[in-house]
Amino acid sequence: MALLLENISNCVWLAFEALQQDKSGFVHKSKLKVLTANIGTLLDLYGVERGLEHFRSTPTLNFDQFKYYLQKEVFSSLPNKLQLPELRSFENRIAEVCWLVCRKKYLQRDQKIFTDESIFQIFRIFCVLAELIPDENNENTYQVLLHPTEVCSLAQTLASSLGCFFDEEDFTSLSISMGNFRLTPFIAVLESRCLDGVRDQVAISEAVTDIYQKIVEDVIKKGFLCKKGYIFPTMREYWFVLRPSELTFFKGRSEKDRCGSLPIEPGCKIEPKTGYRILLHTPERSFELGTTDHMSRLQWISALQLAADHSGGFQSYQRLQAAKRRLQRQGRVQEMIRAKVLLQKEKNARQAAEGQAKELEAVVKEEAKKLTELEQIRSKLEKLLEEETQAKRDEEIVRGLQARVLAEEWEKREELERLQEEQKLLLEEERVKRKEYEDLQKRKEFQLRNAEDRLAQLEKERQDLDKQLRSAHEKIKFSEDRKELLEAKLYQVAPMLREGDRVRRAHSFMPSTKERPVLLEVRAATLKRSSKNV
Repeated sequence: MALLLENISNCVWLAFEALQQDKSGFVHKSKLKVLTANIGTLLDLYGVERGLEHFRSTPTLNFDQFKYYLQKEVFSSLPNKLQLPELRSFENRIAEVCWLVCRKKYLQRDQKIFTDESIFQIFRIFCVLAELIPDENNENTYQVLLHPTEVCSLAQTLASSLGCFFDEEDFTSLSISMGNFRLTPFIAVLESRCLDGVRDQVAISEAVTDIYQKIVEDVIKKGFLCKKGYIFPTMREYWFVLRPSELTFFKGRSEKDRCGSLPIEPGCKIEPKTGYRILLHTPERSFELGTTDHMSRLQWISALQLAADHSGGFQSYQRLQAAKRRLQRQGRVQEMIRAKVLLQKEKNARQAAEGQAKELEAVVKEEAKKLTELEQIRSKLEKLLEEETQAKRDEEIVRGLQARVLAEEWEKREELERLQEEQKLLLEEERVKRKEYEDLQKRKEFQLRNAEDRLAQLEKERQDLDKQLRSAHEKIKFSEDRKELLEAKLYQVAPMLREGDRVRRAHSFMPSTKERPVLLEVRAATLKRSSKNV
């Protein structure tokens, strides 16, 4: 009961939609009485439409209310589970009633390629595969929509059966722009995309009928087979039509003269036999069938096994397959939603990482800038250190020169002391030999007076040298503050000092103006010590 109502819900909604005067989703009870009476008559129920007058106090009903009434007042008299042939029979008759109500909407078109019978078959195919979805804009209305994948599969099948080219990429772009298909666009797509250049109405009708039998009537396979007789064991050729519940055979392809049927039950077994033959074992008896070749035998064995596997159910095979595909699409949609969520999370994480990267880049730039500044400071410090080191080297050179001068002064002093001792000895000798050395003493006194004059002169020169030495000390102190100036002056003083040393040793070279203050200071110090010793 519930299964039958679920299977015909799409047909009933399309009929209900055709009875609406507007898009409000409500239909007057007087119109629904006719539809209810026809459905009740098909189910061998009479007077079921009278209860609509007392069902709810409103003069109109929406689809949910009408479906609830059908469930409680019409379909409740049916058993909960119906056999597949009976269920299929009820569906066909109720669908024909619904088609009578809504066919005007789909048959009145400008360009008609399909016949009226083919349009009805497409209507049935659409109702079997489509989904009844609530309308987002109006809570009282529904939409019967067919998924683009189902439309693509049907269109490819129709085009291939007629020998037409089907552009799948063009259909994909069309499905992306349209989304799910209603019945009218579905018919238009089949006419425009699958019947390119085909105007043979008979061929088109046969192709649509094949699809109709496959989807609506659950035909798994059709073809010629040879059947062994029961009384006369001869093989005769028949046209066989296989469904999950039975294997029917006819005299010809027209399927008008029915010769009989073989029951297909869950306990059936299919066994291959030599000579391209098949044994069909049913609980009652076994049947022997013959094919023309090995490939045909394999196809029929597979189809018979499929029919046996689905023969014990209460729902048609194609509806079960459509439900499986629907669940798979829903699973893919859920996976796409999860993928989008994960993609959004990854995008957010990437944006956060990019923000952190920018912050780190700014920090790195700042650190690089600081490092550059530190490198510049280090370079300056190294340069200053080198300058200071050079200044210390120059100072050591000057100190070495000063030590050398002092050593020479000590040598002169020792020489003067030695001369003084010699003089003392000479004086003693002179005392002894005074008379002998009077002339010598006079000469010595004369030399002494000359030495004193020279000493005075040297004293004066020493004072000048002291002044110049103090000036040199001030210059050295000033050069410590200004290292660059000191370096230049020291490079000038050092060669002069070395040249002055060579002059003093030669005693024949007059010092230059730059070296003269230092030499004068040395000479003055030497004369001063000599005068003191004298």
